[in-house]
Amino acid sequence: MEKDSSVLDDYALSLAGSERPRVCFLPTASGDADHYVVRFYRRFSAGCEASHVSLFRRDQGTGGVEDNLATHLLEQDLIYVGGGNVVSMLGAWRAHGLDGILRKAWRRGIVLCGPSAGSLCWFDQALSAFHGAPRPIRGLGLLPYSNCVHYDAEPARREEYHRSVAEGMRGGFAVEDRVALHFSATKLARVVSSRVGAAAYRVELRPRGGVRETRLPAECLLERRPESPSRVLEEPPAAPPASAPAVGVAA
Repeated sequence: MEKDSSVLDDYALSLAGSERPRVCFLPTASGDADHYVVRFYRRFSAGCEASHVSLFRRDQGTGGVEDNLATHLLEQDLIYVGGGNVVSMLGAWRAHGLDGILRKAWRRGIVLCGPSAGSLCWFDQALSAFHGAPRPIRGLGLLPYSNCVHYDAEPARREEYHRSVAEGMRGGFAVEDRVALHFSATKLARVVSSRVGAAAYRVELRPRGGVRETRLPAECLLERRPESPSRVLEEPPAAPPASAPAVGVAA
């Protein structure tokens, strides 16, 4: 949910395959911040069946879901995870059983996406820098790679990501701000962005030691955007069968 652009949100919605998709917001990483929930509804309620799940608030408010979270989440076309503290978020999810529900959602082909913590969580390993220096963490493991976000905005992350991969962290993908990775099942299908000249990076261990970083230029969606939001911007390469899980990850 970029404050000045809906391009990446529109792209995620295009993967849902519905004229009016059911979209549920998980603001857990922000502690269910009210302003974040309000921003979600302002962005998504006009064209979607929007809802949210709060794990920290007794009063869910309009659109909030309190009972039978599994049934509700597994009925969605897209689950959108907000940014914030990924470590606290994963702990809360595990305490409430949402980790297992989200794995089941992924197997059913529900689109999973989100910025920052909402990107890190889907990977086997990730680099978190919330409240301190960047450090490796364990994610849900849906994608068998590591992930690093804010690669251009916070230079310390790049240095620590290289060091972590060199010391045994799984190789993976780093992304600059306003760049999204689109995975079909566990394969990277596309790199897209809401700004010109942005990129993602494949970061992996060299066979004889050291770390190799390969730049993956992002396709700028602003250059291809139609006058009104479309449910399908363009067919991604190597489109999976309808039953294959998809993860759209935004940084």
